[in-house]
Amino acid sequence: MSVTRAVQPALDQEAGTRTAARFAHPLLLLAGIVLVALNMRACLAAVSPMVVEIQRTFGLSATASGLITTVPVLFQGVGAPLTPRLTRRFGTERVVLGAVLALGAGVLLRVLPSVAALYAGCVVIGVAIAVLNVSMPGLVKREFPHKAAMMTGVYSTTMLVGATMAAALSVPLEHALGGGWRASLGAWSVLALVAAVAWLPQVLKARQERTVPLRVAPAVPAKAVVSSPWKSALAWQISVFMGISSLLVYTLVAWMPTVLADHGMPRGEAGLVFAFSNLVQVVGAFLVPLLAGRMTRQRGLALVMAGLNGAGVLWLLLAPVSGAWFSAAVLGLAQGGSLGLGLAFIVLRTDSVAGAARLGGMSQAVGYLVAAAGPVGAGALHQLTGGWDATLLVLLVLAAVAAVAGWGAGRDRTV
Repeated sequence: MSVTRAVQPALDQEAGTRTAARFAHPLLLLAGIVLVALNMRACLAAVSPMVVEIQRTFGLSATASGLITTVPVLFQGVGAPLTPRLTRRFGTERVVLGAVLALGAGVLLRVLPSVAALYAGCVVIGVAIAVLNVSMPGLVKREFPHKAAMMTGVYSTTMLVGATMAAALSVPLEHALGGGWRASLGAWSVLALVAAVAWLPQVLKARQERTVPLRVAPAVPAKAVVSSPWKSALAWQISVFMGISSLLVYTLVAWMPTVLADHGMPRGEAGLVFAFSNLVQVVGAFLVPLLAGRMTRQRGLALVMAGLNGAGVLWLLLAPVSGAWFSAAVLGLAQGGSLGLGLAFIVLRTDSVAGAARLGGMSQAVGYLVAAAGPVGAGALHQLTGGWDATLLVLLVLAAVAAVAGWGAGRDRTV
């Protein structure tokens, strides 16, 4: 009996080791990351083609309709600083699972027959995406320490693929499901459920590793104790770069088709130009982090991204119709690349997972609060001036500011 008691803990530990190893398969982790990333923009992009129908259903004003897309962006900024505390308390795997489930719940809440539920769903979606935005860079840095930049490119690309897929399928889903805009938007909760199921093995693995230690972890060096990034000039430069890059994206997402149509382009063609720009973003989001990971300093890369943003806006200002396809290609490459580079900065400019989480929380809080002002400010400036030239000139100036911030963010230093 005493022998059995002595041997049982060792058997339990061996069984736990096998269980954790089974859940730790890299393909399971990669599938989980990809499916989670697919959700991180899809439910935002899916709503854009439906805004007019939502406005008609509830009798909303143009300003109130604009909040449907602005509120999630705003609450991404509000929710981002809370995430590092959540991950420290509950663990990254649990937090990611909870955020994906909350995202699915927000999608369903948004389609209930109530204006209050519509905006409440937008708030839940924004906070859930904020948690994922901050959690994923730290997770990638921890699980792929030698391939962090490459994996950043994979999941940033997947986010844009999800957005493109959602924008393209929203109207066909509406017709196929026969339930109007509610059925079309509500269907994206299924993708969140699939991602949650795919992520569950990571939660089980993390729980097993906490109860049965697989190996003795090396001591954490003193350098890994991270001070507040809010006091770091480098962190502010990264945050400004991400903020302006996001503002350019969301402003042009909201108004680019309108700018083209107001200059005489048929609305159908304007939509195709916009879709093409989104498609090109995928290329930039994948390639730029790969390049960034091969460099000790990314200053030149940041300048190129800001320069391409400026060139695309300038061409849109000078030749809005005849140069539309060129502008779309340049802006798509710049916007996707800037997103990937901003996320790569989070993993490249920190020494630890905790540092990446804190920098991610700060940079994305600043970034999305700045980005939320873009569509509203652009619309107000257009209404004030009666045209789009002033708005595009402001975007051009902001691209120059992003270049200065990117030059600082690209230094070979850590926060």
